[in-house]
Amino acid sequence: MNGQAAAPALCARGVHKSFRRETGETVQALDGVSVEVAAGSLAALVGPDGAGKTTLIRLATGLLRADAGELSVLGIDAAARPQEVQNRVGYMPQRFGLYEDLSVGENLDLYAELHGVGAEGHAQRYPQLMQMTGLGPFTRRLAGQLSGGMRQKLGLACTLVCSPQLLLLDEPTVGVDPLSRRELWEIIDHLVEREGLTVLLSTSYLHEAERCHQAIVLNQGRVLVQGAPRLVTDRAAGRSFLAVPPSGQNPRDFQAKLLDGPGIVDAVPQGSRVRVVCDASEDAASPLDGAALIPVPPRFEDGFMTLLRQVAGGGGAAPISLGRPLQRHGGDAVVRVRDLVRTFGRFTAVDHVSFEVRRGEIFGLLGPNGAGKTTTFRMLCGLLPASGGSLEVAGSDLRSARAAGRQHIGYVAQKFSLYGQLSVRENLSFFASAYGLHGALRRERIAWAMEQFGLQPMERLPSCQLPGGYKQRLAMAAALLHEPELLFLDEPTSGADPLARRGFWRRINALAGQGVTVIVTTHFMEEAEYCDRIVILDSGLLLAQGTPDEVRGHAIGAGREPTMEEAFIAVVERTRGRDGAGPQA
Repeated sequence: MNGQAAAPALCARGVHKSFRRETGETVQALDGVSVEVAAGSLAALVGPDGAGKTTLIRLATGLLRADAGELSVLGIDAAARPQEVQNRVGYMPQRFGLYEDLSVGENLDLYAELHGVGAEGHAQRYPQLMQMTGLGPFTRRLAGQLSGGMRQKLGLACTLVCSPQLLLLDEPTVGVDPLSRRELWEIIDHLVEREGLTVLLSTSYLHEAERCHQAIVLNQGRVLVQGAPRLVTDRAAGRSFLAVPPSGQNPRDFQAKLLDGPGIVDAVPQGSRVRVVCDASEDAASPLDGAALIPVPPRFEDGFMTLLRQVAGGGGAAPISLGRPLQRHGGDAVVRVRDLVRTFGRFTAVDHVSFEVRRGEIFGLLGPNGAGKTTTFRMLCGLLPASGGSLEVAGSDLRSARAAGRQHIGYVAQKFSLYGQLSVRENLSFFASAYGLHGALRRERIAWAMEQFGLQPMERLPSCQLPGGYKQRLAMAAALLHEPELLFLDEPTSGADPLARRGFWRRINALAGQGVTVIVTTHFMEEAEYCDRIVILDSGLLLAQGTPDEVRGHAIGAGREPTMEEAFIAVVERTRGRDGAGPQA
């Protein structure tokens, strides 16, 4: 190299990109972005929904062309020679196009052919990919029969089949459980450290950005910070604390109270306490609403929230109001599950599971991909009949009266399931009619939904064009139009940015406080801290249940309180065996 630094793998100078929506509105996706990604490094793109992360990645693949500015990828002008760029980069979008009716091996063969990789390349590359991803035993299994984590691994293998020089990953770990995320990161680390590959990825898991060489923070199409993750983390230096709730308050209720207080940048439940980030004016030695503050080292997420609050100002979403009298917590059980079984042919997806959910409770269903969570969830919603056991929801026996039970519930699916070509208001109008709401009541409930979820700015926009956070708001608004007793949320924050997740949980806390029973599945283990009680499933079996504190007791901390993610992994690995043996596909 003769003492000269290697040219950057990606270099953007003053890049602009805008899009025009169907409503005629112009959206500035990137507004003068200038970034560099060093060759052989691992870089993370982070930012709120609509920040421009996906647009920047797609420009780097040569699939989009910038309106203005310069973008060089591997020394190639991406605007002038997009095909040459595409021949040298690997791109894995959020929804990678696997062919579900083809086997693992056939998917690899197809992508190898598309990239012009011949038989000689197969012989050299395939064994490496099989060893790296652990897909070797499953080459004949259909892609549609793989768990979420294994599908992501297959998508990554298909992306790598052409041996790219730059790997672009858009939210690669969204929708996968902590064990699968750990395995994916082992692959990414191997690619960077052992093979010298340059990787640029976007992520909504902020602790993932902390392990990268470089973090690029975008907001509204502009770069706020780029450089070592410590540059972001240090913005919360001296401002991060753990607050012990006063006697008689649980962490979730205390956290909600703190968010409305002065001088608070962020507050999230963490174990039996609340992690608080104060603004610069907060006196760290003073008690906070009756709770002493214990200083803790800042983390990347603390600095990110500090940075975003400085730019955007204000707090998160306002708590939701149902407009009806508050109900008391801790009432009778509204969900009773006894020895629940669901089989598909010879395969047992749910194996004699039992639990109860009380009125006004937030109840979490956790488990690895393929654990039986979604199957259990769909039976609870009356969408899938049980094969055995008893299942009672809101006083209705779902074995014999599923339609009656469904009248009392609202349901938000894992994938956005509203009508993409209908506007926000048209979707609400349709679902109000489907729930039997007519006339003045229908108009009243639609107006309530528009106001409570802040949907007015997007009222005329087709829902398929909504940013991720607004899609989530619309889906939840539609599910609550008929004022259900129970709200079922299946991976509701998957892919949502940290600001959107906090707004979502403020609304959920308020709903629970007003007597709505909430049952939620999530792969964000820190979100389990918001739950009153949780269960962990794997291979259709119930492995653990209790309060977050009780479940954390399954993990042995090294002189500190274990995180929920550590407890989750400990519970699952203890059952499978320390070698990780168990249902991986």
